[in-house]
Amino acid sequence: MAPIRLVHHAPGAPGLRFFGLGPNFIPSRALLKLQRLLDRHAFWARGRSFEQLRRLLSGSDAVVSVWRGKRLVGFGRATSDGFSRAVLWDIVVAGDLQGHGLGRRVLEELLHAPAVIGVERVYLMTTNSAGFYSQLGFQTAEPQQLMVLRR
Repeated sequence: MAPIRLVHHAPGAPGLRFFGLGPNFIPSRALLKLQRLLDRHAFWARGRSFEQLRRLLSGSDAVVSVWRGKRLVGFGRATSDGFSRAVLWDIVVAGDLQGHGLGRRVLEELLHAPAVIGVERVYLMTTNSAGFYSQLGFQTAEPQQLMVLRR
């Protein structure tokens, strides 16, 4: 079995975004693999084009990917103003590897990223994983409400 590797990408993930780099800066078709990971294991992110993936990566202050050999098995990203607020986005682990601590590792790495570590509040949105995040210290944001403008 191949070892698990966690990769911290530079802000905006230019290596992943432009060259498809994976662990050790080796071209790995990582953008295609990210698209497949999201399509298969993240209902909220299905159908994102390469251009959309490049845009979301370019606007991310922290990006973490998890690899098992040449297979991309986990991912997460964050945006932040660097002092007041940060938001975690697109935290996903391949279904066959859930329950092995990979999601926790992605989350902890994002929380310790330079753009996130010193902020006052870290936000995330979840549909099905509130129990997982509450185990890691997240709480519902009462009395705040999530509001959405759909276009």
